[in-house]
Amino acid sequence: MKSFFVSSIALASAAVASARIALPNGWFKIPPEKKIEPGKFNSKPRYLIWMADSQIKHGVEPTFAYTVSAYLSGILLAYDRTGDDKYRDYVKRHADTVLYPAWNGEILLHNNSNSIDDIRFGHTFLDIYNLTGGEEIYKVAADSLKDQIDRSFRTPDGGFYHRYPVYIDQMWLDGIYMLDVFYARWTYEFQPDNTTAWDDIALQFDLIDAGTTVDRERTNGLPVHGFDVSKKSIWADPETGAAPHVWGRAVGWYIMALVDTLDYFPEKHEGRARLIKYLRSVADAIVAAQDPNYKGWYNIMDPGLEGRSGNYIESSGSAMFVYGLLKGVRLGYLEDKKYLDTALSGYELMTETFAEKRKADGALVWEWTVQTGSLSSNGTFEYYASMPLFENDLKGVAPFLFSSYEYELYIEGQQ
Repeated sequence: MKSFFVSSIALASAAVASARIALPNGWFKIPPEKKIEPGKFNSKPRYLIWMADSQIKHGVEPTFAYTVSAYLSGILLAYDRTGDDKYRDYVKRHADTVLYPAWNGEILLHNNSNSIDDIRFGHTFLDIYNLTGGEEIYKVAADSLKDQIDRSFRTPDGGFYHRYPVYIDQMWLDGIYMLDVFYARWTYEFQPDNTTAWDDIALQFDLIDAGTTVDRERTNGLPVHGFDVSKKSIWADPETGAAPHVWGRAVGWYIMALVDTLDYFPEKHEGRARLIKYLRSVADAIVAAQDPNYKGWYNIMDPGLEGRSGNYIESSGSAMFVYGLLKGVRLGYLEDKKYLDTALSGYELMTETFAEKRKADGALVWEWTVQTGSLSSNGTFEYYASMPLFENDLKGVAPFLFSSYEYELYIEGQQ
């Protein structure tokens, strides 16, 4: 009897397997059963396309989070390099999703946010606005985020609070990337002669540089995570208000903010020279901080903490540094050979160690990205070291896409 049942189950399983249903794709550009191909570039896997296709298949929650917007910018770099409409259409669908159900430019669940992190999604709206030839709904959505900038609260010196009312009087390196690059881009596209705006954008970089490099001798020129003008935060230095540690990804956001803002900042404005000076200063410090053996950068970058238990080479900050250095070299801001050598060795670590092929479907998995780091904490080494590592975290995937794009431009420039 037992053998009869076993045989019956085996026959039933075989019947199910032979009658497997092929499901329609729906709107998915890359269906779940598809194998991901790495492609080829310069006789190696084409990591820009491989990572883009892999993450599209992995799936991303359709929100207006800054992480998602940065990732979508990376997907559009794949579109720029290939002309494949699937990348453009994927980003447009995501932008459309966060504009439902109102469909009048109102952003779903934005609710008059006072978090400058949310402003980063303005890039996605402007990207689709330009790619659609100026469909007004995307401009309306982008303008609402520019309005958020206009009503944002500020420090006594005019710097934007990282978030009101949670982080009063605080400026973080992260926030410069989230707000000021979009501020510069919006001004460049719609009010290029607005000198007041350009002065204001330059001021943000002046303030963040002054507030985070007060201890530059101890940090070898690296900026700390942020500062508190009021000096009331638990982590704030009682004399300077500065945070105690150099957090890798915060420095990464900052160098990306510098190289990206310079895309838009007027050539003749006096603030441009200061931005280039800040870029060169942080680039020098980043080069000096690269681990000579591993060729990456530590999660907590204060000199002397490299070997402390709990510290490790972290992938998102490393990818941001490679992007910032490669782009800075390409655009002529960074001219010494050391910048390129550092970036290329860092990129090799990314492709050989941080990016792993998944055997089941050939998709690329991005590893070694710390989930978060925030000055909502006590800002201690122990805090930063205790944060978990996430797989395929968009805060690492996005800069890997950016740096892979820059790597392709570099290789083509050598041919």
